[in-house]
Amino acid sequence: MLFTCLEIFFARIVDVSISTFRTMIMVRKKSIFTPILAFCEVFVWFIAARKALNTDIDSVFIPICYSLGYATGTYIGGCLSRKFIKNVNSIEVTTKRNNEKLIRALRREGYALSIISLKSSYREEPKDLILVDVRSKNTQETIKLIKEIDPKAFIVVKDTRIVQNGYIK
Repeated sequence: MLFTCLEIFFARIVDVSISTFRTMIMVRKKSIFTPILAFCEVFVWFIAARKALNTDIDSVFIPICYSLGYATGTYIGGCLSRKFIKNVNSIEVTTKRNNEKLIRALRREGYALSIISLKSSYREEPKDLILVDVRSKNTQETIKLIKEIDPKAFIVVKDTRIVQNGYIK
């Protein structure tokens, strides 16, 4: 019974990890690898499902291992996606006009900036919109830097699909 449970558990980890990774690739890049990964995913899933359903072992551990494999595969697939699929985030920072301290700090750290002057119909005070594109691995450190210098800054982070002709830190 233990061997059957482990087979089901590890097969589910493999098929769900592939599924999660394939979904992320499909959403981000529409790669030629998605149909190949889909084939592998369903092939392994079929083996795991067949093994789980055709066993003569009448134990609650079979569905538990099947479910735990699914949960673990989801986690591992997410980790693989973050490791191998390079994302870019656009950070939009609304701050007071001419916030030179923030602008200098971001440029000193190597970020390329675009600055747009804003006019609000809600409030009379002038604002600037600072646009920064960063690799997802640098997003949190960039937000931390912004908050240290301007705790009241309004920050929006967006997932960017395509970036062309620019500098990304």
